[in-house]
Amino acid sequence: MKTKRLYSEASEKLSLTNDGELELFFIGVGSAFANNNFQTNVLIVKGETHIMVDFGQKGQTALWETAHLKPTDIENILLTHSHADHIGGIETLGLTNRYVGRPMLNKKLLNMIISPEYQRILWDYSLRGGMEWNEQADTGVKLSFSDFFKSISPTWKTHQPREIFEIEFGGIHLEMFRTTHIPDASPSWEQSFISYGLMIDDQVFYSGDTKFDPELVDMYADKAEIIFHDVQFFPGGVHAPLADLRTLDPDIKKKMYLMHYADNWADQDISDFGGWTEQGVRYIFE
Repeated sequence: MKTKRLYSEASEKLSLTNDGELELFFIGVGSAFANNNFQTNVLIVKGETHIMVDFGQKGQTALWETAHLKPTDIENILLTHSHADHIGGIETLGLTNRYVGRPMLNKKLLNMIISPEYQRILWDYSLRGGMEWNEQADTGVKLSFSDFFKSISPTWKTHQPREIFEIEFGGIHLEMFRTTHIPDASPSWEQSFISYGLMIDDQVFYSGDTKFDPELVDMYADKAEIIFHDVQFFPGGVHAPLADLRTLDPDIKKKMYLMHYADNWADQDISDFGGWTEQGVRYIFE
């Protein structure tokens, strides 16, 4: 990471374009049950392109308070998995774009980077209950995923050592790798519900939500300039325990920034890591 610049003017609208450098801006860094630091959702910005990675229940408030942006400012989204702290605000984005953004701002459908399999699961099990009946034709036709989102399908790359999808979107290169997240008893990614982490522009490793998975870290540790990794402060569970992350190679820990943390984060000693991921900070890679 060449530079890290604090975005401190909360009353100033964060630009969703830049001079072409890769930039990450976390609108939240907290866990699902944190009362502080919102939820771990991140904006990727590069050149004329932005991608909102996840948008939880607190997404609208977090977007405004950290970046002074509104849901109608977002055009491109990518979801890592279906927990509410990651998708709880997607209905808001979709409905706002359809009924406020498009009529008032002449906007298009929201672009969603998503695999066909996950698109079906997301719509049928998470979104359709609140979105398909918002208007109804005389024939009783219900709305569908394609009335709100334009699906952008990544290319399947490989199945082993884990399933990886790949996409070049607006000059941003993404590898979307499967993680082992839920249920807590799942022994591998193959027996887990769909969840993804990201390798961004071959520079930034973003774990998404995952249990401790040293094999996954080893896959990308050498090429990653920085690692953003989720953490929990107790054993077991569906995230990476801090005690387990401490067992990683010292050189890996030095470039690892911890995210998705609980409210008692300040009580934890992470002096052997790169630090805490901070919301409202522009992480810029040149």
